[in-house]
Amino acid sequence: MSPGRLNALTDGVVAIVLTIMVLELRLPEEPTFRAVLTVLPLLAAYLLAFIYVAIYWNNHHHMMQSAHKVTGVVLWSNHALLFWLTLFPLMIRWIDEVGIRPWPVAAFGLVLVGAAVSYQQLERALIAAEGEQSDVKKAIGRGVKEWASFTLYLVAIATAFVSPMLSVAIYIAVAAMWLIPDRRFVRG
Repeated sequence: MSPGRLNALTDGVVAIVLTIMVLELRLPEEPTFRAVLTVLPLLAAYLLAFIYVAIYWNNHHHMMQSAHKVTGVVLWSNHALLFWLTLFPLMIRWIDEVGIRPWPVAAFGLVLVGAAVSYQQLERALIAAEGEQSDVKKAIGRGVKEWASFTLYLVAIATAFVSPMLSVAIYIAVAAMWLIPDRRFVRG
């Protein structure tokens, strides 16, 4: 299989995830400012989830442009990443139903951890498929940003049970680190 076909599959799944996420949004019950305020937490959760899915899609796209070989392990690693990304709409629904509370905020972090681990596994699978001299290996380097993100997610999960809003702030900070597509893959 070519990296292009894997990209096409990923593009399709991400498009479905984003569509389902927007369908989880509800309209204010009345056309008033007060009613709009009641849906702002849900809109904020949607925005954060949308940004995370977009970050994964952007970086996946750039990484796959550097890849030349797709193996069975690469396919399954990609599927694992897609699995975690498909859980974002569920997190949006849960936050809509109960609000920014410890369990849904921690669960959001668990989804982020799962996506991060799966993405790192995909990186490793691509490197294994092409060898240590692969363009992916050269671009990734030591993966400091990945490990920092993973660590901050774990901190945020624990923090959710003390201060859900602080936990959300950590998720926002990690997203801010990744907003610009991974330049390691678009160099030179």
